[in-house]
Amino acid sequence: MFGDFQFENIAEKRIVVAMSGGVDSSVVAALAAKSGAEVIGVTLQLYDHGAAVGRTGSCCAGQDIRDARAVADRLGIAHYVFDYESQFRDSVIADFADEYAAGRTPIPCVRCNQGVKFTDLFGIARDLGADCLATGHYVRRAIGSDGPELHRAIDPARDQSYFLFATTDEQLAFLRFPLGGMEKAAVRATAAEYGLGVAAKPDSQDICFVPDGDYAKIVRKLRPEAAEPGEIVDLEGQVIGRHKGLIHFTVGQRRGIEIGGSPEPLYVVRLDPAERRLIVGPRRALAVRAAMLDDCNWIGPRGDGPVTAKVRSLAKPVPARIEGGTVVFDQPEYGVAPGQAAVLYRGDRVLGGGWIRETVAAEALAA
Repeated sequence: MFGDFQFENIAEKRIVVAMSGGVDSSVVAALAAKSGAEVIGVTLQLYDHGAAVGRTGSCCAGQDIRDARAVADRLGIAHYVFDYESQFRDSVIADFADEYAAGRTPIPCVRCNQGVKFTDLFGIARDLGADCLATGHYVRRAIGSDGPELHRAIDPARDQSYFLFATTDEQLAFLRFPLGGMEKAAVRATAAEYGLGVAAKPDSQDICFVPDGDYAKIVRKLRPEAAEPGEIVDLEGQVIGRHKGLIHFTVGQRRGIEIGGSPEPLYVVRLDPAERRLIVGPRRALAVRAAMLDDCNWIGPRGDGPVTAKVRSLAKPVPARIEGGTVVFDQPEYGVAPGQAAVLYRGDRVLGGGWIRETVAAEALAA
């Protein structure tokens, strides 16, 4: 059973809405207000870095905070802004730089959901006496026989379930996701219907705290040692070139290697930050049969039956099986990078997932 603001005596309930200033969270606030409950909008100021101050579509800074307040005024609901910049910097931005410096490929959006957005925002919502916390994520919450379940959104192009695999059962019981059953066009139409000024506002792009998309600049500023040049080596350890810093590369990347004379295109296979080495090879060297996970989180009982695994936010889930803390793919998977998440599904339901610590090459497993 899917449902969002389905409470008895709704007029006696209080809903806190996480408002980023974008069209999605603004429509959630409008739907919450329409339900008849008391609604409080909450915005966390997470950063205010130079060009981001006046930049729209960056989430939780500058103009976006002003947009959230304007929507709250339009809807006639209370709105509060809380300064969480230092917490965001310490728990998300610093971790992002550390992961890149360690040769891994981070997902700051998941870390943000795990920490500031869900853990800290939950505390605020509880302190405000909320009966639930509503967000603009494109996922669905269903009530199953064993309690709340997390499901993919109706619109596959907007589905954000990959980024919410770390949601705990306790959090899911308190959360509501009104947009999971809507397509984006319907969300914008709803915003226009309510006369919200953000109805045509562009969606946020890239990582919110990297306004210009230059990830390396952020890492270089916080972890300058990660920008030091080093050797490019082939799979046998033979030096074949030089790189300008590991922060410019991730597993599976082809662009920027700039090695001529190879009979096959070369891809990043591994990064060795201790030796500042970039290991490259042909595409077949990227084939992975298994991934070992850390910090696994399971949402409700896993049960039995086939599962699919998603190892990148834009990848399609592929058939796999779970063996302890390891995901084994039915067929070799490509571009599986340590630091990313492996998220497990059964049908549309999110079972949970974990952080990829290490991968097992398809050739190594066959041997």
